[in-house]
Amino acid sequence: MNKQTMDTQDDGFDAGGDWSASADALVHRLETFNDKVAAMQQERIDDPDTVGDKIIRMALPAIAGLVAGKIFETIWNAGVARHGGANKETEEDSHSQGLMMSLLFAAVSSAFGAVISQLSDRGSQHLVSRLQHRREAKQR
Repeated sequence: MNKQTMDTQDDGFDAGGDWSASADALVHRLETFNDKVAAMQQERIDDPDTVGDKIIRMALPAIAGLVAGKIFETIWNAGVARHGGANKETEEDSHSQGLMMSLLFAAVSSAFGAVISQLSDRGSQHLVSRLQHRREAKQR
């Protein structure tokens, strides 16, 4: 390439080589980025949740749902085993009843899980709020 084709290429600068306008645009973009980073940092500083609070909010509902699901499954299996052995039916009826019981289990289990999830989520939120109020009272 010769010097003339290099001068006419579009490299993001003004045709006259005005570097100050491009530099001003770059500085403006960097300032915008810096403002966003500062806002995110301030949001993180102002967040009243500690790492422990966030773990409680995440772990408590998950553990409660897991435990409640296992308890429900145990109770369900005990009830089905007690009632299922008394009926002597044909194999086709047994499969049909097994499918219906599986569908019923899935529906009831998911409804029970949704209720437990909501209750444990509210409980963990209440616990974290109470911990935050105690921390604020100690700081005063």
